[in-house]
Amino acid sequence: MVTRNILVVDDEESIRHTLRDILEDEGHRVECCGDGETALSRVEGKSFDIMLLDVWLPGMDGLEVLAKIQDRRDSLEIIMISGHATVETAVKATKLGASDFIEKPLSLERILLAVSSAIRKLDLEQRNLLLSDQVSREVNLVGDSEAIQSLLEQIRKAAPASSRVLILGENGTGKEVVARLIHAQSARASGSFVEVNCAAIPTELIESELFGHRKGAFTGATEHKKGKFLLADGGTLFLDEVGDMSLQTQAKVLRVLEEQSFEPVGDTEGRKVDVRVIAATNKDLTEEIEKGTFREDLYYRLNVIPITVPPLRERVEDIPLLCSYYLEFYARQYGLPDKKLSAPAEEVLKGYRWPGNVRELRNLMERVMIMSPNAAIQPEELPVQGDLAALSLRDGKTPLKAAREEFERTYILRALDRNAWHVTRTAEDLQIERRHLYRRMATLGIRKEKSHGDD
Repeated sequence: MVTRNILVVDDEESIRHTLRDILEDEGHRVECCGDGETALSRVEGKSFDIMLLDVWLPGMDGLEVLAKIQDRRDSLEIIMISGHATVETAVKATKLGASDFIEKPLSLERILLAVSSAIRKLDLEQRNLLLSDQVSREVNLVGDSEAIQSLLEQIRKAAPASSRVLILGENGTGKEVVARLIHAQSARASGSFVEVNCAAIPTELIESELFGHRKGAFTGATEHKKGKFLLADGGTLFLDEVGDMSLQTQAKVLRVLEEQSFEPVGDTEGRKVDVRVIAATNKDLTEEIEKGTFREDLYYRLNVIPITVPPLRERVEDIPLLCSYYLEFYARQYGLPDKKLSAPAEEVLKGYRWPGNVRELRNLMERVMIMSPNAAIQPEELPVQGDLAALSLRDGKTPLKAAREEFERTYILRALDRNAWHVTRTAEDLQIERRHLYRRMATLGIRKEKSHGDD
């Protein structure tokens, strides 16, 4: 059970002691006071999660305290207790924000139940805040580069209209983020944003997924199902990886775009919908048209406003900002100390080709935030996937000798880590003589720390 900070406010000393004892037995940190003025002072100076507040107090009564706390507290669950309760008092306390109202003489089981309920509510609020923060961060294009500013301007212009948008870009560049930003800035923002990954749904199920089906329409259809087009009515439907859609499904999607109506699988009754369609793909649809795998008429229906999301390697200047952004995000999500990239680590990442784009960078920042023991992340802590020779090459602008040495240094460091810095085993692993490995380590500035132990 998570420990909570609880303040007990009651003018009866015996009740304060009793409540302190049972709540501390439950693992909570408990403070007590006997009047309203002291309670307000305690709340002002310290963060509490729950307050048990008596209605009848000397001087300022509990309802007055409750009213004043509402104006200054961030997140505090207040449970009112009273020996002279009336319905009117209970209703007033509830309107003022009390989460529960308990009459004296106090039942210990009732107290523990009310506290448990308050804790569940606090946990739910915390999760919702984290989820909201995560969503707001995920639906965001981070960067100051000219490429990102141009993209944001295109989104700003495209969003207010209901025109269809075709988002183009490599995997991991943020095509879904662009789609969500368009929806969020449109007149349909209060409506649903419904996503369909056309590549992830089996061909035989894609029609049911998009248009829904009637019970008994096919084997396994044991109940009616609403399709994505109907769920997105009044909002936005995002067709991700639309280039992977079968020709048969393409024909039906084309009809919906033309008529704004469709028939669920196994049904003959048409359904009218008002849906804005945003599509995305990592394929060149003009090539797919030439190959006969994508309908030309559907392409022109979808490609009213084309938007291309640039790959990360074309906006290298955004990499430090993106890294800081995700390191901060994961520090908050996992409750870890803040970390940052060292200058050499930034240089390594700016030279990498990023085949997985922003998605790959985000995953890498999550990994180093969890695994790195250092506040300043060093180059050797970056388990970048892909071709090691691509590190810090600056598209061929780094001298060949320096690039070769950097590759060799990274390669040897990883071999040493793999073998727990046992030089003899590392030399065997690399298929070189031990003394030759020592010479290369000295030349490349790789030192065997004492903490790594000896061979």
